Amino acid sequence: MPELPEVETVRTGLEQAWVGRRIEHVKLRRKDLRFPFPANMAERLTGQTVLGVRRRAKYLLIDLEDGAVFLSHLGMSGRYTLVTPDEVARINPGPTPQTTSPFGALTGFDGRHDHMEFRFDDGSVSVYTDPRRFGIADVFERAEEPVQSLLEHLGPEPFDGWNASIAAKRIGKKRSAIKITLLDQRFVVGVGNIYACEALHRSGIAPTTPSNTLVKKNGGPTKRLERLVNEVKSVLNAAIAVGGSTLNDFAAVDGTLGYFGHHFQVYDREDGPCLKDGCSGTIERIVQSNRSTFLCPRCQK
Repeated sequence: MPELPEVETVRTGLEQAWVGRRIEHVKLRRKDLRFPFPANMAERLTGQTVLGVRRRAKYLLIDLEDGAVFLSHLGMSGRYTLVTPDEVARINPGPTPQTTSPFGALTGFDGRHDHMEFRFDDGSVSVYTDPRRFGIADVFERAEEPVQSLLEHLGPEPFDGWNASIAAKRIGKKRSAIKITLLDQRFVVGVGNIYACEALHRSGIAPTTPSNTLVKKNGGPTKRLERLVNEVKSVLNAAIAVGGSTLNDFAAVDGTLGYFGHHFQVYDREDGPCLKDGCSGTIERIVQSNRSTFLCPRCQK
């Protein structure tokens, strides 16, 4: 599943292509993805100018001129492809949107999984493709955002003032393994399996460590928790800088693949050598909450 760096990469691409553009037509080739589309969603978006493209956790939030927000979640395999006006003219899909996507050569799968199509006033088209259909699309009023059911439970963003003191307060007396705590979107948002493994390795903290052992008796953060929070931010920033990681079907809106996978220290490196300076350990894989965790038992304590 795309994690925060991948979603941020998509957000940047959509922001550059969508902001200031008017949506002239929306074609929905299904009635649902993970959940049914809201009634009249296509009509609600049509004619609206895009004011901004934000990210909340792993959700894309597109602000429209009438005060509505279009929410999009990429699920397991969702992606947006931006088609330039020249490419649209070359493909020449005709004035009436077709039942079968005409952009399959660009989006893959012969267009069979092109479920949403957005046409803009400059002649460009953006296509949402999702083979597994675990994505989400919704529309709501901006004023409803604090109580929107998909967003209201979310914890702090890792870059918006989140620090070790806040992390310690949210951990409290939790005894769950720190890896599981990192994946809890109520603790901090956007840290998925990959970056949790990487941050824990760089921090030298075993993923099975009880979370409450990283908090002092007075409720303050230990040095280990401070280091972990810093490494979470560092690894996310590093991944954003190179466009995220290449996993399964993920790609950026221009079709390019992220390169953070080339920088993995532990993730998906079972039986490989630990790459930390001075460590001669071997990477192992364990399972936590039905997810693979990669670690070096020698340098992670």
